Amino acid sequence: MTWLMIIGGLALLLVGGELLVRGAVRVASQLGVSPLIIGLTLVGFGTSTPELVTSVQAAVNGSPGIAFGNIVGSSIANLLLILGASAMLTPIVVQSSALRRDAVLMVAVAIVFALLSPLFPLGRLVGLMFVAALGAYIYIAIRQEAAATPAHGAVYDKSLAAQNADTALVPQKSPGSSVLLPLATSLTGLAIVVLGGYFLVNGAVDLARSAGISETVIGLTIVAVGTSMPELVTSLVAAVRREADVAFGNIIGSNIYNILGIGGVTAIIAPSQVPEQIASFDNVVMVAVSALVLLFAYTGRRLARWEGGVLVIGYIGYVWWLWP
Repeated sequence: MTWLMIIGGLALLLVGGELLVRGAVRVASQLGVSPLIIGLTLVGFGTSTPELVTSVQAAVNGSPGIAFGNIVGSSIANLLLILGASAMLTPIVVQSSALRRDAVLMVAVAIVFALLSPLFPLGRLVGLMFVAALGAYIYIAIRQEAAATPAHGAVYDKSLAAQNADTALVPQKSPGSSVLLPLATSLTGLAIVVLGGYFLVNGAVDLARSAGISETVIGLTIVAVGTSMPELVTSLVAAVRREADVAFGNIIGSNIYNILGIGGVTAIIAPSQVPEQIASFDNVVMVAVSALVLLFAYTGRRLARWEGGVLVIGYIGYVWWLWP
């Protein structure tokens, strides 16, 4: 029954997230919102909905190990497992100066999160600062894209990867169409996501208690990988289509969203202390692998297949080390 709750919760998160984003994109299109803004906000945020709902629900339920384990674990899985697998499929050429800039930002926010975590509980002030920083980042991205800047950023590629994997996420205005159906679709998706998060969090807590495994380990592994499925699918689709630079931007953008957006909202809604294991070990791993990916991106301006293999092997070793 516990595994059924976990698997069912993950399935509901993915289905609900898909409906939520599709509906929101159509509503925005009908209201005349710019496709650029839709892509950089609704689509970008929407693919991170599973992580957001799961972390918030876990924090509200008094399970900070799952809440922050999901954030940190998803970031580690994105870099080692998903980016590594994408590079093994197709070597990733990092062409854009904006992507290299965003990779530096990804490392910077990981360092800030790692430094703050052991010092004091992540409260509403820190959460507001994180969300404000994400808002500023997206605002700058919108300004640059609107000005037809040739170098796209990570948040743009996160949206593009999702739209390439699912053409229903591409804004298409239909004159005279009612917004009621897409609005209902979006609200239904939101309800399904919330229900999925409830099942996943409760299933993860039950698994931890019954198997004698800490909630933190469950959050860092099973929950983190499960909620990162949208990133996995979109990055692999981009790699198969030989749009490997988009796969790279998708992961960089997702990690920025994870820490600033999901971490920020979680801290605002349910302030809590980051568990000691995450603060003392997993945060260090997150910073280290972020720096490693940045190093790979800067040396030769590409991620070769062997570098992707190193990342995937690194993730296997990380999970082996964590799992009792």
